[in-house]
Amino acid sequence: MTARGRFAPSPTGAMHLGNARTALLAWLDARSRGGQFVMRIEDLDRARIGAGAEARLYDELAWLGLDWDEGSDVGGPFAPYRQSERSALYDAAIDHLLAAGRAFLCACSRADIARAASAPHPGEADGDEGPRYPGTCRGLSDAEVRARAAAAGRAPAVRFDGRGEKIDFVDLVHGPVPADAVDVDDFVLRRSDGTASYQLAVVVDDAAMAITHVVRGDDLLSSTPRQLALYHALELRAPAFGHVPLLLAPGGERLAKRTRPEPLGALRERGVPPERVVAAMAASAGLDAGETVTPRALVATFALDRLDRRPAVLSF
Repeated sequence: MTARGRFAPSPTGAMHLGNARTALLAWLDARSRGGQFVMRIEDLDRARIGAGAEARLYDELAWLGLDWDEGSDVGGPFAPYRQSERSALYDAAIDHLLAAGRAFLCACSRADIARAASAPHPGEADGDEGPRYPGTCRGLSDAEVRARAAAAGRAPAVRFDGRGEKIDFVDLVHGPVPADAVDVDDFVLRRSDGTASYQLAVVVDDAAMAITHVVRGDDLLSSTPRQLALYHALELRAPAFGHVPLLLAPGGERLAKRTRPEPLGALRERGVPPERVVAAMAASAGLDAGETVTPRALVATFALDRLDRRPAVLSF
């Protein structure tokens, strides 16, 4: 089976070195396996999409020396390659999960959940998504949930029935990852505004596009058990996962709007050669790259298990 990797950025602003570094490592993994590379645009959050950001993203990745076999700009057998154009696939997956009893309607808002979890126990917080869902609507009839949602002036959301699963897996970078102390929760599949969640969309798209290897940042390591549970519930074949260490700001903070280094476009504008940028990103991941290098020159010796597992700091 031909290896297939992908990079799936959100065109919400200028690409920074952290994004570019993940793209480079995902590309190197696919090419080192003699495989194909797919560019998919994750643009479900339409309010945050920047004008012209997708075109700039493509241009900057090409400037680095990366290429792709499929994408919204070049087409391919699994089009469309923008998530905003794939909603019918997400709806079909949710219908399947509802019919199989692996999803349920939910009338709760984030505020409702926060009130219900006003005294959360250690381990019950769910990262950026807030407190762990307490199961308020699980077991209620659809009619009752719809009535509660209507009374609050919104449509019901759809949640996955996590059933408390504990899932371990083998990561291509970190090796065996034991089942987390927090089991698979009842996470959102579709928001009340009708938008599919990241967790659902990424599973449906990777399966539909026959992706065999997913290389992405360490910040998504904790999402993998959820996604593996979804693959199983949807009777889909899961890809292999490799989570690469994050790039940190010069002060050691996680990259954010206030701590990001220069955008990739700014480095390009002030004349930094792409080969120098690639070499610095590669070196920050523990690869022997010298002062300047092209992505193609790194393919022959690349392997995910050779990467430095520690987060790195990189600035120009």
